[in-house]
Amino acid sequence: MEGRRGLGYGVLLAGAWMVLSFLVAPMAVVVPVSLTDRRYLSFPQDGLSLQYYVNLATNDVWLGAIWQSVVVAIASTIGCVVLGTLCAVGCWRIGSRLAEGVRALMLMPIIVPSIVHALGFYRMWIDLRLLDTFTGVILVHVVTGFPYVVITVSTALATFDPRLEQAARNLGASMTQTLRLVIVPCIMPGILAGAVFAFVHSWDELVVLLFITSRKLYLLPRAIWAGINENVDPTIAAVATVLMLATLSGLLLERYLRRRAARGGRLATLVARDTRRRRRRPSDPRLIDALRTGGRGSRRRYRARSADDSGLAPAISWPGARVARAAISPRSHRPCRTPP
Repeated sequence: MEGRRGLGYGVLLAGAWMVLSFLVAPMAVVVPVSLTDRRYLSFPQDGLSLQYYVNLATNDVWLGAIWQSVVVAIASTIGCVVLGTLCAVGCWRIGSRLAEGVRALMLMPIIVPSIVHALGFYRMWIDLRLLDTFTGVILVHVVTGFPYVVITVSTALATFDPRLEQAARNLGASMTQTLRLVIVPCIMPGILAGAVFAFVHSWDELVVLLFITSRKLYLLPRAIWAGINENVDPTIAAVATVLMLATLSGLLLERYLRRRAARGGRLATLVARDTRRRRRRPSDPRLIDALRTGGRGSRRRYRARSADDSGLAPAISWPGARVARAAISPRSHRPCRTPP
């Protein structure tokens, strides 16, 4: 039986590697093609050459397209992160069939074919005079990119411990403070993952750009498209290689931050459990004063002290864990004076 299981596992593993190789092989071919010494797309013949990387770094057309794409991608990513995070948190807080309907509606931009909403954007942008403008392109990328943030943040909220939010609210933190200091740091890996997907989506979007841009905006996907149609320039392979390296670097960074956040989240849960076991009695003057001055309806607010006050800072290195520990520990809060 063990031999059969081992054989089946080996066949499954070999099949998985074959499928992975089949998917990655076309992208791996781009790297040697970008080092060709010919004037057309081909493998190097007489030796490796970096002339097309030099052309990419010195050609004003390519540099302008890259710069415009960076500006649009950064602006659209910020919009996607804000709207997607608020939508995911709102649906998570509602937790009903209405929330499921809203979440499904927010995913429509990635369900509907690109050509369909490209026609819709083109017709609407004509009336709003947003064709061939940065504002129009950024709005399109926000609408088509924020569903990725909704998906990743909703996944992160599925593993979020609601007792941390309840502890912060019971100690008098407002909903804004709870969202900013407790919920957002704990779901930061999901937010970062959504930001990476939104940024990559902004770089890859081409169909809508062909409808809503003309000559004023010449983004990188349109430049690649023009390079393929007009003349097969090996600089395209160099651009593709740079994009793949940038995407891989972003994914590795997101994976590292996710692992670091997971360690901090586990430590925060342990601190929460330990705090509940050693919960102070209501007769404690400091706790009574904190609840009286920072309770619901009061004009006073809390502000968290430094994470070093509890003596656990060396064990918790992630900011989200420190914020969670500050939200659930009565000793880490003190009332502030009412601002003028």
